[in-house]
Amino acid sequence: MTGRVILICHGSTEAVRAAKFPADEPLDEFGLKRAKALADGLPRADRCWTSPELRTRQTAQALELDAEIEPMLRDCDYGAWAGRTFDEVHAREPHAASVWLRDPAATPHGGESIAAVIRRVGQWLAGEQARRQRAIVVTHPTVIRAAIIHAIEAAPQSFWRIDIAPLSVTRLSSLHGRWNLSAAGCIAT
Repeated sequence: MTGRVILICHGSTEAVRAAKFPADEPLDEFGLKRAKALADGLPRADRCWTSPELRTRQTAQALELDAEIEPMLRDCDYGAWAGRTFDEVHAREPHAASVWLRDPAATPHGGESIAAVIRRVGQWLAGEQARRQRAIVVTHPTVIRAAIIHAIEAAPQSFWRIDIAPLSVTRLSSLHGRWNLSAAGCIAT
């Protein structure tokens, strides 16, 4: 049997609109309204997951999913940069920001590296692969990028070349011990 994972990016937040490194902010009014409008169009799933952060839990609730919290699907820990815009970080720490964008193992913010997120998400996907079921996941752009990188065995340096919009849907399928990218970043309608 083919395993399938549908990854849904959480709805919009103030941090998304301001290009800030996220903290644990709620959905904004637009993100909540849009997520509620999408609830009827979701396919059936054997299991639904959400990351622990408020914005993903609110999105899952608005989508009317009975989602379990999965810590491995949490957002990247951005350390000292959480709540700051990229422009602020770049203005104060240009070398650190530059290194972080070039080196997936870098942690100039004191948090988690992109390489660590990719490994964590890959470990979670391995468990899903073994289950061979249909799962819906509400999570973050960072986690979805990491899942794509893992699925297609891309170089971690390509992480920043993948755009994931709020409430976009990415589909992965697994057969014979490998993941395939079925659709990436499609806006849910």
